[in-house]
Amino acid sequence: MAQNGSVRKRGPNILVTGTPGTGKTTTSSALAEATQLRHIIIGDLVKEKNLHDGWDDELDCYIINEDLVCDELEDLMEEGGNIVDYHGCDFFPERWFDRVVVLQTDNTVLYDRLSRRGYTGSKLSNNIECEIFQVLLQEAKESYPEDIVVALKSDTIEDISRNVASLTDWVGSWHPAS
Repeated sequence: MAQNGSVRKRGPNILVTGTPGTGKTTTSSALAEATQLRHIIIGDLVKEKNLHDGWDDELDCYIINEDLVCDELEDLMEEGGNIVDYHGCDFFPERWFDRVVVLQTDNTVLYDRLSRRGYTGSKLSNNIECEIFQVLLQEAKESYPEDIVVALKSDTIEDISRNVASLTDWVGSWHPAS
């Protein structure tokens, strides 16, 4: 136990966010392997635990129930040592994260990645626009202290490797706030 009676976290909590197709799961998986932190993919959790309010036919995805997701994660986040992988960030409690990573990808690269995933029409154009206007970086900066938000380029395998290496170094030097 830490002096204030709270349990000392077993490691930092990191949010990896960005437009779909920016490499969140690839980066998070590699980082989890390198650091032994727990990788939580919010999309999978929502499906497995039914933390949604049905299906959105237009957007072709589940309608996430943010309160249910936060309730489900509360104990794990208090424990620490998590990498949370999700394309949004404004509904998680600010206190949960020690680092917020926003992955950014060149629009041409992103277009190709999303097309290969079968994205078409408004689902494709909405995500490309989201990246062009840096919606998630803006959302992160408005939702978390600016000093914990970092934007990382994620166009190539080399970028991802470099990002994982720098985040692994950061995890290695992390100390819980007292």
